[in-house]
Amino acid sequence: MKRQPRTSLGRLLDDLGTTLLHLVHGGPDPGKHLGGLAIHDSVDPPVLPPRALVLGIGVHRTDDIVALLDDLGSQGAAGLVLRAPVPVDGGIRAAAERSGVAVLGLTPGASWAQLAAMLRSLLAEDDVADPEPATLGGVPSGDLFTLANAIAALLDAPVTIEDRSSRVLAFSGRQDEADRARVEAILGRQVPEPYSRELAERGVFQQIYRGDDPVFISPSTGAAEAAGFSVPRVATAVRAGDEILGSIWAAVKEPLEAERAHALRDAAKLVALHMLRVRAGADVERRLRAELVGTALEGGPGARDALNRLGLADQPVVVLALALSDSADEPSIGADAVLTAERQRVADAFAMHVSAVHPRSTAALVGDVAYALVPAGRDVEDGEERALRIASDFVDRIGDHLPAVIGVGAVADAVADLAHARSCADRALRVLRSQPGNPRVARLPDVHVQSLMLELRDMAAARGDRPSGTVARLLAYDERHHASLVQTLSAWLDAFGDVIAASASIHVHPNTFRYRLRRVGEVGGIDLADPEARFAAMLQLRLHSLS
Repeated sequence: MKRQPRTSLGRLLDDLGTTLLHLVHGGPDPGKHLGGLAIHDSVDPPVLPPRALVLGIGVHRTDDIVALLDDLGSQGAAGLVLRAPVPVDGGIRAAAERSGVAVLGLTPGASWAQLAAMLRSLLAEDDVADPEPATLGGVPSGDLFTLANAIAALLDAPVTIEDRSSRVLAFSGRQDEADRARVEAILGRQVPEPYSRELAERGVFQQIYRGDDPVFISPSTGAAEAAGFSVPRVATAVRAGDEILGSIWAAVKEPLEAERAHALRDAAKLVALHMLRVRAGADVERRLRAELVGTALEGGPGARDALNRLGLADQPVVVLALALSDSADEPSIGADAVLTAERQRVADAFAMHVSAVHPRSTAALVGDVAYALVPAGRDVEDGEERALRIASDFVDRIGDHLPAVIGVGAVADAVADLAHARSCADRALRVLRSQPGNPRVARLPDVHVQSLMLELRDMAAARGDRPSGTVARLLAYDERHHASLVQTLSAWLDAFGDVIAASASIHVHPNTFRYRLRRVGEVGGIDLADPEARFAAMLQLRLHSLS
């Protein structure tokens, strides 16, 4: 069986047609592969890879579409995706023919983020080491979309392949024959929560995972019906030995005949092999990318070769460091597993985001931090500002669901500068992780003092230093007498000696505050008129609050 190119525009239309994309003007060139995905930005136009597929987010006026098509044609782009309905206009049709850029429409209701994730999944190479992977069962290894279409042909029904968390990994054509729940599952790459919850409560998943025989699931009244589940399903488990990898779901009108049920059982075995190959390929690619990114960031002898392999040699790059905010919760085995999975998910999303901005960008999870290397151009200041925009845009898009923070490093003009650039990003990141909330993105100059304080705290802790002098005496007095002299001194220093503001900050009467302040001088032995004494006290109080 001759392998159909995974990256052709025709292939994307075959896999995503009727559900997400439809061809409006022009036609796919079956003999050429797509070179990558890019997002159009009228303010900061991206660098396009050859034969790019461009997402025209926010482009809807006819004149703008025509101008964009002409511009994309001059850059050798393959296609432009616009939000449907795309204007039916002779000027747009002529521009598409003149430029050689196909125009596609994105189904109303589907988000650009969903489309970008699916397109990158289809455009990605499944195996870093083998550009032409072998076939499994006559289907290119790891090609779950082709496999889903093959199973759909066997069963004469639209099919999805899902993982154990009901995430849609691949789907066949003809999904318009199913129901609203199926369409929403494909658009969101996730089975709607009311539907999956009701199936779990009915014991459907237990029944599916208990044996090898396909299970017929009829619609029922309740949350599932409200979620649009109106067409019956047949589902079977996908397993590798004792491990449940996922399941295959077909939207049917009635239970399968014995012959088709047998075909579905056999197909599940083949799907398992492909899912294992996809998982192994993804793991290999992640490990390789992480190794190359880590080597490059060290700036040692292997850094130049690593940059060459990443396609980033001989150009300035800016380093971004992303991590999840530190949690105050006690760690547990279960929570640690969830956190590890979240880190990988946010790292994958980060990699997709930076590569959409610049096709040569790369990102990988190194330890518990995801590092990105983004080409910066020759203007250092402009490179850092652009990196800030990239980072801010990412944290805005993921919202508060994943509390990610990003430290932006300095621009590295040469290989020898990479270690310093990483250090700047790491130091800014550490400050952001230590104080959850705003801001979520920062450069080292923005948080330099906070970074120095954290490093001074580390030095004091390593040497076993403890508060001394005034602060030590006040801490001991407060502990013995359950007093608030340390709080009083700290509030007064923070308010720059303004008693009214300081007393309001700790919710006491100004006269009470003045009395406590006199006790601070008596107990602590501090001359509050001495600037050196004030500085020493403030420094020790800050270090104490960080410990």
